[in-house]
Amino acid sequence: MRWVDTPPKFIATIVRKLKKTIMIQINKYIIIALLLFLISCTEKKQEHFSFVQLCDTQLGFGGYEHDLKSLKMAVKQINTLNPDFVVICGDLVNDRNDSSFTDFKKIMGEFNMPYYPAPGNHDVGNVPNDTTLSYYRKTIGEDYYKFQNKGYSFIVVNTQLWKVNLENESEKHDNWFKETLKDESINDNPLFVIGHYPLFVEKLEEVETYYNLPLIKRKEVLNLFKQNNVAAYLTGHTHKRVINNYDSIQLVSGETISKNFDENPLGFRIWKVSLDTITHHFVSLQHTIIEQNEIENN
Repeated sequence: MRWVDTPPKFIATIVRKLKKTIMIQINKYIIIALLLFLISCTEKKQEHFSFVQLCDTQLGFGGYEHDLKSLKMAVKQINTLNPDFVVICGDLVNDRNDSSFTDFKKIMGEFNMPYYPAPGNHDVGNVPNDTTLSYYRKTIGEDYYKFQNKGYSFIVVNTQLWKVNLENESEKHDNWFKETLKDESINDNPLFVIGHYPLFVEKLEEVETYYNLPLIKRKEVLNLFKQNNVAAYLTGHTHKRVINNYDSIQLVSGETISKNFDENPLGFRIWKVSLDTITHHFVSLQHTIIEQNEIENN
């Protein structure tokens, strides 16, 4: 049968079948494209990254000029390592005043990446009050907040409001912390909490001292950590290396760049985050350069 003799109804049927086949193929390609897009988004969210944990820069604790040089050297070293960002686990300065905070901010401004400080007891007081908190917030910035990096959430806390119960402020801080942990914007990736005071130094049930949080508060915080996918709690304050693990939660108080109470050298920790691992290791400050500068200046 010649094409010119083909009945119009038969041609229409063939055309409809061809259209249906074409639409099925188009829909397949659309679905595949959507899947590839979703996979690419997921891969981007789970991108590997690194960050630095600085503890107790505490300008003036190890000698003011020494600590200035240590902080400057740390900034230079960290810039060469090129992490995504830096967290500072409290005690930015030893004596809070305009001069020391200005020096701190000036040196930290040399970073090539963002930095996120947490307040320590030397920054807001062993027993903070409206005046010290207001001064910190005006001079440095928020004393508790959150930020994100490549799909992971970081929560910076004011542990002085856990160490002592300050009317209104501690309750406000605790409510914010609980709400932040449950925030819908925080995804299923593990969380990091950044503070100053460690929960405990050697064991969970140890008595409260200058170096840890009250027992009731530390248990409350740990329960919140366990219930909300917290992978690590990074702190300072001890001026020595304290590494614990509680129910797979890493609790790390790192070495300082001002003055350590143990035999460890001055330095900082680099954290590396990947899809299935969270690791950290110590990097020694190039203190020999600092010592040489001190010799030359004497």
